[in-house]
This record gives sequence, C-alpha cells and structure tokens, in this order.
Amino acid sequence: MGSGQTIAVFGAYGHTGRFVVAELRERGFVPVLSGRDAGKLQELAASCPGLEARPASVDDPASLDRALAGAATVINCAGPFAATAAPVIEAALRAGIPYVDVAAEIEANADTFADFTERARAAGAVVVPAMAFFGALGDLLTTAAMGDWTSADEAHVAYGLSSWQPTGGTRSAGAVSRQRRGGARVVYRNGRLDYRQDDAATLEWPFPDPLGPKEVVGEFTMADVVTIPSHLPIPEVRTYMTVEAAREVSAPDTPTPTAVDEQGRSAQTFLVDVVVRSGGTERRAVASGRDIYAVTAPLVVEAVDRILTGRTRTVGVASAGEIFDAPDFLRALSSHIAVSTH
Repeated sequence: MGSGQTIAVFGAYGHTGRFVVAELRERGFVPVLSGRDAGKLQELAASCPGLEARPASVDDPASLDRALAGAATVINCAGPFAATAAPVIEAALRAGIPYVDVAAEIEANADTFADFTERARAAGAVVVPAMAFFGALGDLLTTAAMGDWTSADEAHVAYGLSSWQPTGGTRSAGAVSRQRRGGARVVYRNGRLDYRQDDAATLEWPFPDPLGPKEVVGEFTMADVVTIPSHLPIPEVRTYMTVEAAREVSAPDTPTPTAVDEQGRSAQTFLVDVVVRSGGTERRAVASGRDIYAVTAPLVVEAVDRILTGRTRTVGVASAGEIFDAPDFLRALSSHIAVSTH
C-alpha cells in the first residue's frame, strides 16, 4: 500500500487521470492534482477533500517544479504526449523522482526512448513510458508468454474490443500522430519502424472463447511496437484491432465513453490475445477485462508501487516488460484483468 506517499498526477482531471487519482487513493497514496487548467483542477479538488491542486504548464518549467515538489513520483496522464512527455520528464529528472506516463502515441514513446535513455541511466533515474492498456499490457503479456525464450521471430498482439468510444485525449493524440506521420501508417518490420501509404488489410483473427474468430484490421499499429522491441529481440511485431472498434475510434461522431457503474467505467469489454512464435513453436497469453481507460489506472498505480518499493529490474528508460517481473505483475492485477498463458 502507498503508506501516505505523495504522487503528482499531471492531467489529473482528464478521463484517465480521474481513474488514476481514484486508484491512488484506494491504494493509500496521496495524489497531488496537477495540470494546465486551474478551473478543472479546483473542481476536481472540491470533489476530493484533502487533496491539493497545483496548476502547471509544460511551457513553464518553474510551475512543473512546484507541482512535483515533495512528490515521490509523477504520473503523466496529459496528452498529447508529444507535447507533455519531455517537459514533465525533465521536471522529474530535476526533482530526482521517477516518471511514469500512460502515453499510447507511438512517436512520443519512441522519442522518450531516443531522447532520455542515456541521461536517465546515467542519473540512475526510472522513466517508464506507455504504462497503460496500450503499450504496457501487450508488453507484459508478450514477456510472460516468452517464458524462458531469449528471442522470438514474431510477436502478434490482437485487440478484441467490444466497442471503442474515444476520449477527447485519444482523438487529439491521434491527430498529432497522424500529422507527424504525414498521413502515413506505421508498422514494425525487420527490427525497425516503417511508414507506409497503402491501406491496411483486414483478416480473421482466431480469438479464444468467449470472443471467437473476428475480423480485424491487420496492421492497426499501437504502442506495443515501441515497448516490446525495446527489450525483446523480436524483429516482427504486429498489432491488430477488431474492425468494429477501429471504425468507431476513427468515426468523427462516435460519442465519448459513457459511465455505467459507480466507478465511472463504461460497458466496454476487451480481450487481448498475444502470440509469439520461434521457429515452428508458438506460445500464447490472453487477457480480458473491462474498460481500456479504467484498467489503465491499476496498471500505472501498480507500476508506481513497485518502483517505490524497489521491485524493479533496471534503471533508465524501460518498458513494463523490462523493468518488472511480468508474470508476477499480471498476477497482482487479477482483480482487474484475467490472464492465462499457454
């Protein structure tokens, strides 16, 4: 449990940020509410008695320093991460505290590895990007499925979402990514990111029960193509998305998530099917649960707890699968995510 440790949450009033604040409180941490909109921060603070609001902007390093003062860690929930990740990481390095974010943006996560790996390692600092449903969960499942393998030929991560009502943050992050790519789509082939102008193909993916076979977009590339190869020698990493969910997240008129329970979760369910192949052998890991935004909160808070209690395997910039014991981490989330490996 958190034992009253203070955790700065940048972007605390966002959709995912609110889930993170609630999870931190549930686990005994004391969130410090931070972000760019002072009004939204005060509104959130009013609904969470005893929590402090500290407005900050990525354009004002001094404000970030004030927001992180006295915190044990900072969790960045504010996208687009192309704009927020580097300034908040810099502030964390100045404060001498770990940094964790929930970025799903492929380019922003790649930038974090490229720009901060040497500095963070030299400082003995911990920086964990993409500690979210997209990026962390697929990485943890792939690492767990690998078992005693030290390398593989291919990793496939198939997302079976019952629906996908995107948040405003998801839409803005997607727009930034598309702009950075000049409208191209990105894939991970032959050990590197590659950008293509052609359309992704559709195919049928054999999801296990209860979902069963579903039509998927064959190269619906997510942050896993950054996190998985950052520490696993797998030259081909492919991610897939059920066609219905891909259409919904792309449609301009799809509504934002609708809460259907007292926790604020939506009715959305997910099944993530990971297959790794080496030679003629195949290994698999499957995870299922509810609400991709809500489940990010236990993922990122479990990460913070493990960092602060020394249950880590490395320093510097590291993905979830590298810095944590993947099977043990997934077991710790059993009340939120059902996992099987075979």
